[in-house]
Formats: sequence, C-alpha cells, structure tokens
Amino acid sequence: MNTTIKFKIDGREIIAEKGQTIVEAAKANGVYIPTLCNFEGLPPKGCCRMCTIRISNRYMTSCTTPVAEGMEVESDIPEITDFRKGIVELLFVSGNHFCPACEKSGNCELQALAYRFKMMVPRFPFLFPQKGIDATNPKIIKEQNRCILCKRCIKGIKDDEGRSYFAYKNRGNKLEVVLDEKMGKEITDALARKAMDNCPVGSIIYKELGYYQPIGKRKYDKKPIGSEIEI
Repeated sequence: MNTTIKFKIDGREIIAEKGQTIVEAAKANGVYIPTLCNFEGLPPKGCCRMCTIRISNRYMTSCTTPVAEGMEVESDIPEITDFRKGIVELLFVSGNHFCPACEKSGNCELQALAYRFKMMVPRFPFLFPQKGIDATNPKIIKEQNRCILCKRCIKGIKDDEGRSYFAYKNRGNKLEVVLDEKMGKEITDALARKAMDNCPVGSIIYKELGYYQPIGKRKYDKKPIGSEIEI
C-alpha cells in the first residue's frame, strides 16, 4: 500500500508520508518554515502563527494542517514573510526583551527570528509591561517579562503521571505561564534544565547556570535559525 503523498511548497515538489503535517514534511525535505510554539515530539498547537502558509488563497497553520495529495502551498512569499515579521515585532513590543542582558542571548529563537527577518525598529509602539519575576523555586527562575505564552513548557515538562509542572494563570492581557508551587519544589535538575532548553526565549532560567556559553560559540552565532535544514 502506497503511503507517500506528493505536493508542492512554493513550486517545489515535496514527498511526504500520510499523516504528516506540512511543517513536518517541509523539514524532512529541507524546506524551512519558521515556528515558535511548535516543538518536535509534542502535539501541535498552532498558537504562535509563525508557520502560517497559504493554500488556495486560505491561510492556515502548517504545524496543524495535514499534507494532502496535490496541494500547492505558498510559504516563502512577500505577503507571508511580512506577516511573520509582524508577529516577531509584536512579541518584542508586548514584552520586555533586552537581548544584551539575557542569559538566553545567542540561543534564543525569538532573537534569531528577529535577525532572520531583519527586524530593526518595530512598526508597533512598545508597551513596556511591568511583569513579575518568580525566583522562589530552588531550581528555576520564571521571568514573565520574556514569556511569549507558547505552551512548550506546559506541553513538554511533565511528571511520570503526565501532570504538567507549568500552567496558564489569569486571562486576557494578564495571562501568564506559572510554575506549579507544589510540583515545582519536587522538580529534578534534569527536568529544570530541560525546561530552560525547551523554552524558545529566556523566560525559564535554570538557577546558577548563568552565561555558560561565550559569545561566538552560541547556537545562532555562526548559523542562522533554519540553516540546518535549508537546501
């Protein structure tokens, strides 16, 4: 039984497996589609909209859209590029992201996307919200000023019973991701470090680690985001 599907992204033929999402098939074929909330091995959420593509003049998230035979996907076009750049700009102005002083600088996916889309001065006004920093946990600092509400920590950092260490709190413009106070006291060093590594920005910091990589040797210092799969 044939399980392969052929479709196109920006005119390039892509061979995929049935059941794959567009972003999975693109990555497998060396085509880069930017994401922030999507994380390999976790259920797709489609909340950041960075992976938005166009099919038959309809816009949808490629991390939640399954491949289909003969579909024609538009991704690397000026309209969608500007849309993605606008999302990056909105994330910068709606938080407090001071990259030179951030422990995740050079390893931050949001920062790397800002470089990729050549963001200089955002077209939107800065909000400068005053958000809290929770350093009460013995292993983790939760810096709310940098959080982009991507849910990667909620979906990916769980105990053996499947309970998440992180959760949403409040609603609307007061929404934030918090570490469960009771479970947080029992989090292991390995999970605390994994939480920091899974976070695309510098919102979750493993205590006492600090600036462990010198400038020039960080993840995005020499290779821009997406370069590892582009052909």
